Amino acid sequence: MEEYFGTTGMLDLDEAPGSDSHIDDAYGLDDMVATFTHSEWAHRAPAFVEVPVETRIGDVVVRGRIDAVFRGADGTWELVDWKTGKRPAGRQLKTRAVQLAVYRLAWARLKGVPLEQVSAAFYYVADDAVVRPHDLGTAEELESVIASALGRE
Repeated sequence: MEEYFGTTGMLDLDEAPGSDSHIDDAYGLDDMVATFTHSEWAHRAPAFVEVPVETRIGDVVVRGRIDAVFRGADGTWELVDWKTGKRPAGRQLKTRAVQLAVYRLAWARLKGVPLEQVSAAFYYVADDAVVRPHDLGTAEELESVIASALGRE
């Protein structure tokens, strides 16, 4: 995705010791690139790529890196996390959606906008599937999730 959008992230695999094209073949990267070029994201220009974020949720500071951020014509923001694996379902998807919820909260705080102006999605490239969880929750709900995970509830 970084190459497609003309940016580079923290690692340049072409320059990493021991990197070879057989890795691309093993992961089917050529197929994923072909799939991506036909996706809804291919013709949209991200406002930001590989954005580091950090925010406090309850007693925990959470850090992450948002793969791509798109700005809507109406001023809203859409965060996208590219995934190369298969699309999960049920409980596993709900668990993974916490990542998007954290990113969404961090972005809203970073930009000083209401949480409702920020949406988030996973794009499972291998399946060409966009998943937009609708229950990403509020800051208070995320604090409850974190507290529960830490055994503080």
